[in-house]
Amino acid sequence: MDFKWTTEHDAYRQRIKDVLKKHLPADWAQKSLYDNGSDFTVAFSRTFCPILAQEGLLIPHWPKEYGGGGMDAFHHWILNEEMWAEGEPRAYQYMSINWVGPAFIKFGTEEQRKVHLKGITSGAISYCQGFSEPNAGSDLAALSTRAENTGSSYVINGSKIWTSAASFADYCILLVRTGLQGRGGITVLVVPMDTKGITVRVIPSLQGARAIHEVFFDNVEVPLSALLGEQDKGWGVVTQILSNERIGAPRYALTWRGFNRGIELLKQHGRFKDTDVQAAAARCQGALEAAKALALRVIDGRVKGKPADAETNVARYAAVMADRSVCEFLGNYVPDFIFAADEPMLASAYKRTASIGIAAGAAEVQLNLISRNLLKMPREE
Repeated sequence: MDFKWTTEHDAYRQRIKDVLKKHLPADWAQKSLYDNGSDFTVAFSRTFCPILAQEGLLIPHWPKEYGGGGMDAFHHWILNEEMWAEGEPRAYQYMSINWVGPAFIKFGTEEQRKVHLKGITSGAISYCQGFSEPNAGSDLAALSTRAENTGSSYVINGSKIWTSAASFADYCILLVRTGLQGRGGITVLVVPMDTKGITVRVIPSLQGARAIHEVFFDNVEVPLSALLGEQDKGWGVVTQILSNERIGAPRYALTWRGFNRGIELLKQHGRFKDTDVQAAAARCQGALEAAKALALRVIDGRVKGKPADAETNVARYAAVMADRSVCEFLGNYVPDFIFAADEPMLASAYKRTASIGIAAGAAEVQLNLISRNLLKMPREE
């Protein structure tokens, strides 16, 4: 793969930078704290995403027939890098763009596409992902939240946990069980979050103000038209969603900025002369470079139309290890600055590393998938 950006890609990146410079407030760092779940960022995203849509920068990689720009996946990745470097001013709308919209394009009905794709392309609708459960986090096939098909509707009972954006999302892409145990009995439903019987509780966390939640479903009734794909065949939808999600956000962009800020502080205070510090910094730099290179390799495969494979898991695990390396570096060498009031970038980069090893499939799950699908190692009986 050739990692050199084209002149067109460079111009596209500069255009994004110009839009960010024009529309982000001068006190963005202080108000947003680089937290894409904060009240300020969520409110800002409601006006910022329509601006991106008007500029043709919201969904550059979607097919033109669905309102996109018809550009390659590299354009989307460049957009994501620049947004994440600023703490993601789209809030959690990036999920709608990365995997919700493509799921509707591939599996949705014409009516669903009409409603949801229009809402996403205008920047007006946002989503949360109702996958993980208290007893079925990384093992999604063990989920127990159930939806009974009454013939005229689905009635849902159960709960989800770690659900990002649940307290301000318009819809939940919900995984439920409609059949027997295992992957064969799983169905995907599109549930409005204001439906009667849904209770959302914020889980306080280091990552951000409203980063994760519990969601409870008590006899929640939705029409049969809420079905995305086919009943009992939702695992195919899940597979595509996870492929797009695992390499859908270049979290290393924000981590890298935090790392660089840590280096600046060390130099300013005369602490970077220590050879142990320099060696640790070099290891972090190498880990970040590897995470970026492996992610770009996956994006290159998408551009060339290759099906998703275990390289996605490798890239995801590399990103986890890069974040952990930077987290340890900052904790070891600039702990006195991490939570300083005037260092929101450093604090955000440090806190966000806590989630990457869990979100989109735990790091241990990635290793299992790598051993099985890439290394072809035998499974224990």
